[in-house]
Amino acid sequence: MTSLSGGSDDGSAVEPASLVCARCGTPAEGPQPTWTCSVENGVRQYFCDTCSRENLRAIEGRLDSAWW
Repeated sequence: MTSLSGGSDDGSAVEPASLVCARCGTPAEGPQPTWTCSVENGVRQYFCDTCSRENLRAIEGRLDSAWW
């Protein structure tokens, strides 16, 4: 089980952090968005469906988001 907020997996109730697209700033709607997660320089970044679709080739080529 993975925790978005970095909390422990000991069964305690942890409120998930609200997600915001790292590219366009769109806030996530709902608890489990179907967004793309990228780890760049050890930092998790989330991208909304629209930004993910628009930059699919760069994502598949494993280019950092700074190159998009």
